[in-house]
Amino acid sequence: MENSTNEKVVVFKDTTSNPAPIGLFGFGITTVLLNLHNAGFYNLSAGVLSTGIFVGGIAQVIAGVLESKKNNTFGATAFTLYGFFWISLVSIVLLPVGGIAAKPFKNEFAAYLFLWGVFSLVMFVATLKLNRALQVIFFTLFILFFLLSFAKYFQNETLETIAGWEGMLCGFSAIYLCFANILNEVYGKTILPVGPMKK
Repeated sequence: MENSTNEKVVVFKDTTSNPAPIGLFGFGITTVLLNLHNAGFYNLSAGVLSTGIFVGGIAQVIAGVLESKKNNTFGATAFTLYGFFWISLVSIVLLPVGGIAAKPFKNEFAAYLFLWGVFSLVMFVATLKLNRALQVIFFTLFILFFLLSFAKYFQNETLETIAGWEGMLCGFSAIYLCFANILNEVYGKTILPVGPMKK
């Protein structure tokens, strides 16, 4: 391509795939599995923890790095930080078991969850310029963090159970958007609607 001054301008076309489905599924499946535990369906075990490390953690971080290369600040920030959130959460569970660090006090763990809730609230505000499906994910996510924070602080099992059900909604919302991204791209039309982008 040449411009009006006859200088050659090189235009690079982005031919890389969309990394969002990887991050969305990693986040979604791990959120659903953990919140099945919070809702009282089963005890915490290697199944949830290993998914947290590898799928919710490492897979999301990889998706975040790929989003960064696509110049997507929102996607890079969300996938990278929530990926490391899962790794840190699993570490909080495992470090005391291995005798490396003490189990966190209720106030400490409540503060940890609360601050992630604040971050998620800010990310929700950003989604108001994005599609409706992302808005649902981040709206339910910041509520989830605040519910879990209050449940831990007040040692309230009922509140934790409610958070578990609300968290499953959040996780399934992310899985839905993952499937929508894949199917809509493959078929070249809207198979699963995600809502309009705000101008």
